[in-house]
Amino acid sequence: MELRKPKTVSMNVFTIEETPKTPYVNFDLELGNLEITGRSVPSDAENFWEPVLEKFETYCNHPAQETHVKINLEYFNISSSKRLLFLLYKMNDLVERGFKVEIEWCYKENDEDMYEVGRDYAFMVKVPFNFVSYAEEVALAI
Repeated sequence: MELRKPKTVSMNVFTIEETPKTPYVNFDLELGNLEITGRSVPSDAENFWEPVLEKFETYCNHPAQETHVKINLEYFNISSSKRLLFLLYKMNDLVERGFKVEIEWCYKENDEDMYEVGRDYAFMVKVPFNFVSYAEEVALAI
């Protein structure tokens, strides 16, 4: 089974462990730190993303004064893209209500596609994006 059930570590922390087809999700609702890392190619995107979007919707009812979102996806399919864009649009609501929101969009330094996708998203929403490139780790055979 590719999907892992979300778990609430505490009342203020929501986590989904990474699988080969789904990203690691960690929302610290009290501190306003949200992280999505890995690959998002679930066979049923609605089933995976629904609890993530619901938890974020709940967070939006009582957000931290500042929200920091780190997105570090190496790849995602079109179904996940739609859910991710919906999440970003919800962040617009926070900005319009006067809360500070910042998105850290991470991508491998040679991955122009992921950089361009981030630029497209940044153009579509009112939330400030900070683009961070990083070198790909290379495993050495010994």
